[in-house]
Amino acid sequence: MGWGCDVPTNPAVEALRRQKPGLDARKFRDPDVTAKGEKRAAVSLAQLETLWFNTGTPCNLACANCYIESSPSNDALAYLTPGEVSAYLDEIAALGWRTREIGFTGGEPFLNPGIVAMLEDALARGFDVLVLTNAMKPMQRHKAALLALKERFGARLALRVSVDHYAPALHEMERGARSWAPMKEGLAWLAANGFGLAVAGRTVWTESEEKLREGYQRLFREIGLVLDAKDPSRLVLFPEMDATIDVPEITTACWGILDVRPEAMMCARSRMVVKRKDAARPAVVACTLLPYDRQFELGDTLAGAAGAVKLNHPHCARFCVLGGGSCSAP
Repeated sequence: MGWGCDVPTNPAVEALRRQKPGLDARKFRDPDVTAKGEKRAAVSLAQLETLWFNTGTPCNLACANCYIESSPSNDALAYLTPGEVSAYLDEIAALGWRTREIGFTGGEPFLNPGIVAMLEDALARGFDVLVLTNAMKPMQRHKAALLALKERFGARLALRVSVDHYAPALHEMERGARSWAPMKEGLAWLAANGFGLAVAGRTVWTESEEKLREGYQRLFREIGLVLDAKDPSRLVLFPEMDATIDVPEITTACWGILDVRPEAMMCARSRMVVKRKDAARPAVVACTLLPYDRQFELGDTLAGAAGAVKLNHPHCARFCVLGGGSCSAP
């Protein structure tokens, strides 16, 4: 396909990992009880605010630490079709749910041949639409279509661009050689044409959040983005997601101890649709972070996926409960 990149090891990330203990093998074994014998926390779906569609795992990049292992050769999650997306949007209407936002992630969503039709369908039904993209050549091939959608639907179409660090060298340590310039070109094009924009970065680096946001603000000024890097909805800094590093298990008592509400968790407000390779039809999973773990597969309908999610994975603790992370817009 011609999209591959060389992906060097990130020494900063590897150094951090060597300093942290590995995951205790006794943890996250039983969906109901922690290793200490305490009742595991669960989260009920309060309201489906955001429905995510994983458009497929193929990507033009092979990042060093991609939680979903997207790459030019990974087709573990097949391309969704516009018809499959439409069926779930129909179900939202039939259920009478007040879903606000439809999100598209991957892989790289703009590699999916049906992406423009999917965006148009969701926008035409009145949803806000958020697309997660690396803003590189796959997206840039769709400039005319994106401009046409923006003309019709305005600010209801938003894109969140992955920029792993504000410095080219560290961004390319994660995303691969020659990934900075095309990303910057795509981001500048989106800004120049007035698209709704946000940027997603990472906190894995050995810098404080304050320093990271200052660095991103300098980058935004350089590119011409009118974004406030101090605004967490405009610059989303995701906590590290490494399931091999130790993390506490979340019990029912943790909500009060941590002063965190279960209804604030991502799985209280969202679900994601995936289509596994060779599967006859798509399935609904609990969240965007766990597309492969079968214990988080909730059936093939939205109605059947409305049950509680048991927080039986390190990402539940590290990313959501302790990290305060969410893939959706606030």
